[in-house]
Amino acid sequence: MSETRKAHIAVLLTNLFFAANLSLVKHISPSLVGAFGVNFFRVGIALVLFWILWAFSGRSAGIDKKDIPRFVACALTGVAINQMLFIKGLTLTSTIHAALLMLSTPMLITLFALLWLRESFTFSKGIGLGLGVAGALLLILSKDASGISSITGDILILINAISYAIYFILAKPLMTRYPPLHVIRWVFTFGFLLILPFSWPDVQLINWEQALFSQIMALAALVFFGTFLTYSFTTYGLKHLGAGITGSYIYTQPVFAAIIAALFLQEQFSIEKAVAAALIFSGVYLVSRKK
Repeated sequence: MSETRKAHIAVLLTNLFFAANLSLVKHISPSLVGAFGVNFFRVGIALVLFWILWAFSGRSAGIDKKDIPRFVACALTGVAINQMLFIKGLTLTSTIHAALLMLSTPMLITLFALLWLRESFTFSKGIGLGLGVAGALLLILSKDASGISSITGDILILINAISYAIYFILAKPLMTRYPPLHVIRWVFTFGFLLILPFSWPDVQLINWEQALFSQIMALAALVFFGTFLTYSFTTYGLKHLGAGITGSYIYTQPVFAAIIAALFLQEQFSIEKAVAAALIFSGVYLVSRKK
C-alpha cells in the first residue's frame, strides 16, 4: 500500500476518532469526572506518549528561546482554552450541535488570515463567511428535541473553535521551523502546565470505586484513540497529503458524529440542524474554494 493511501486512511480514521470523542465525553463527564478533569487525562497521558514517541525518533528535543513565547501562546489557545471549553461545552449541548459548530473552524481560520496575514479578500469568501455565521446562529438559537443542548454550551463550543483557529495561525510559522510532532509535543507540554490548576480539583473528586467498566474503557479510548492517535495521524497526513487535503476531511466529522450519537445517545437530526448544516457546509466550501 502506498504512503499516500495510508495517509488518506489515517486522516479518515482521525476524523472518525474525533467524532467518537463527542459521545465518549458524554459517557464519562460529568458522571465520572468533571469537564476540566477529562483534560488532565487527555493532555497528560497523550503528552507522555508524545515524549516516548519522540525519544525513539532520535531527534533533538530543544526549541529556540525566541520561540518560547509563541509556543506558550499556542499552548494557551490550542490546548488550555480550546480543550477546556470544548469539553465543558460538550457536557452542556448535544454532540451534533458541537460537531456542526466545529465546522466553523476553517471559516474562522480564513477570517483571521484575512485580518492578520493580510491574505486577499474575495467576494466568495465574504459570502461564505456570511453563510457560516448564519448557520452557526441558527444552530445556537434552535431548540433541540432531546432537551440537552443549551445556548451556553453552544457558545463555549464556538469560542473553542475561535481559540483553535487562532492557534492554527500562531502555529503556522513554527511548523516551518520544526517537525509537526515536535511542535505538538511542546505545545502539549506547556498546555498541560496551564490546565493543571483547573483540572486537578476535578481529578481529586473522582470516585474510582463507583466507576463503570464502560466508563474506564471510554476514558482510555478518549486518551489513546481520541487524542494520541488523532494528533499522530494528523501529523502523518500533513506530511504525505498536505494541509489542504488533510483539512478537507473535517467535513466527515458531523456525519460520523450524527451516526454515533443516534446509535448510542439517541440524539435526533432535526430540520433546523439540517438547514444549519447546509449553511455551514456551503460557507466552508466558499471560503476554501480555490480559483
